[in-house]
Amino acid sequence: MRSSIELSEDLDRRLERLSARSQRSRSAIIEDALSHGRSLDWQERWIAGVQAGLADADEGKFATEAEIADVLNKYGPA
Repeated sequence: MRSSIELSEDLDRRLERLSARSQRSRSAIIEDALSHGRSLDWQERWIAGVQAGLADADEGKFATEAEIADVLNKYGPA
């Protein structure tokens, strides 16, 4: 079933930007928000975090073994 809704210009721009940055359709973004409670704001932050992580990886910035161990042991032994 196909539905149509009217969005504010701001939401429309945000959806368009998020769609381009995430390579997901506007429909998929809206469905994710409605089905899983992942707001547009949450999805924007998620994509920004993923892109920042990829940029760090491209620059060779990775966590050390000690940093990984600290995170894994933060809440008790594995």
